[in-house]
This record gives sequence, C-alpha cells and structure tokens, in this order.
Amino acid sequence: MSGASLLFVPASRPERYLKAQQSGAGGLILDLEDSVAPAAKDQARRHVVQMLAAQPAQLPVWVRVNPATSGLLLSDLAAVVPGRPFGIVLPKCAGQASLAPLCHQLDALEVAFGVPRGHTRILAIATETAASIFRLGELAGVSERLWGIAWGGEDLAADIGALANRVDGRFTEPYRLARSLCLYAAASAGVRAVDTVSVAIDAPQQVQHEAEEARRDGFVAKMAIHPSQIAPIERAFAPSAEQLRWAQRVVAAFAAQPDAGALQLDGQMLDLPHLRLARRLLGQ
Repeated sequence: MSGASLLFVPASRPERYLKAQQSGAGGLILDLEDSVAPAAKDQARRHVVQMLAAQPAQLPVWVRVNPATSGLLLSDLAAVVPGRPFGIVLPKCAGQASLAPLCHQLDALEVAFGVPRGHTRILAIATETAASIFRLGELAGVSERLWGIAWGGEDLAADIGALANRVDGRFTEPYRLARSLCLYAAASAGVRAVDTVSVAIDAPQQVQHEAEEARRDGFVAKMAIHPSQIAPIERAFAPSAEQLRWAQRVVAAFAAQPDAGALQLDGQMLDLPHLRLARRLLGQ
C-alpha cells in the first residue's frame, strides 16, 4: 500500500469509484456486504467486475465479500477473483473455521481462472461477533494469504446487544478490549493490524486523533468510510522527520555492528525490537 488509509466504496455506487481513486487513499475496499441491499447483490457483483477491470495498477483494490454464513460468499468469489483484486476482506471471521475454507476456495478459483497461485490476499475482520473474540489466536499460521487482521465495533455492539459502543466519541471498554486483542492477534500471526473505521464525518480532528492513537499502539493502517477522512488518517500515520532520522541512525548502528544483539545510541540501550520498529518506520 502507498498509504495508511483503506477507503470503503459501496459496490452498488460505481459512480463513486473514480472519486475514490482520486481521494489519496492508500487502498480501496469495494464493498459487497453491508452497503449493498440483498436485492442488489447480483448487480453489485457486476459493478465490481467492471471496477476491477478499470482499476489503476498502482492502487491496491480489495473486495469485501459477504460472510460465509450468508450463503453468498462463493458467488462473490467466483465473480471477483477473475478480476485479480489485491485481496479479499473477510467479514465476520471466526478463527480458523472461517479463514481455512476461504483459502481453499481461493486456491481452486485461482487455478480455474488462471490467476497466479496465492495472488489474492486476505484481510480478516475478526472481532465482529462475540464468538470470534475467543478465536483470534487461531489465525496465526493458517495461510500465507493472510495479509492483515482488522477489528470492528459496530457489528460487535449489535451482536452483544449494547445500547452504545462509544461515549463522547471514544470506544467503551468492551470494544477497546477487542481492539487490543486484534493487535495481539496480528502480532502473533506476523501480519498487519488494521484499525476500524471512524464514524465521524467532517470532523478531521477526531479522525486524526483516532488514527494517531492507532499508530501509537501498533496499527499500520485504518479503514475509512468517507473521502474526508483520508487526509487526517494519512497525516497521523506519516512518520515525522525526527522519527525518520532516528530510524535511519538505528538501522545504521546495527549495520555497523551486525553481530550485536544490543547496543547503545545517544545514551540509550537498543535491542532488536528497536531495530524492527526502525525498519517499519522506514518501510523496510
């Protein structure tokens, strides 16, 4: 990805696709799930096929499919895999039981449609049900297709019967727990942690604050539901000049002492986790 924002585009609204391409987002998610009414699913798939055919090569384009429990997943995959999206966003992911069958389906469809094996990545939204919270640890090691793990609070609130999931614009504790577990699950699986959407529209300071918190805690990207959210997300995730200088010096220091597990720099002790952070800041 060229940026840290992933912008949802309703598959039923293809006229928004060009604007989304020009929004500055790091990637797009063409949505076949929540933003599409049941009666419009077939037409939305056709729109996705057309949009994938027109996608610019430099911009990763994902497709959020319907969950396996909907009975629509295989039809979604058969329609979109030939268009070679960057990846599939899997909603309502409940551990290995959700991820492994999707990987097998992608294996078969890639062969059937002449798509290079393993081309289609997976971003799992893995906290949208109460049951999925207890299965986050199962995602590690299932497949190399797993690109990242995201969390979501809106469906989770509905699943547990909450009256609200935010107070004064901030997630309450049950949802912050899901957020934290997403971070741990992604780290355990060795993949990217992706922050959930902000519901704030035309409130760039709030969006940027959420994104800054996410970056501080270890997320590498944040999903967005409106083009107005892109700029504050990208600002929040962009490393400062000072951070980049620090990262360059850390990488150089370890390169000069390749056998060192730890070393001193500016009076501070640094070890391999600092080197990993420095490389991450530099995009290495």
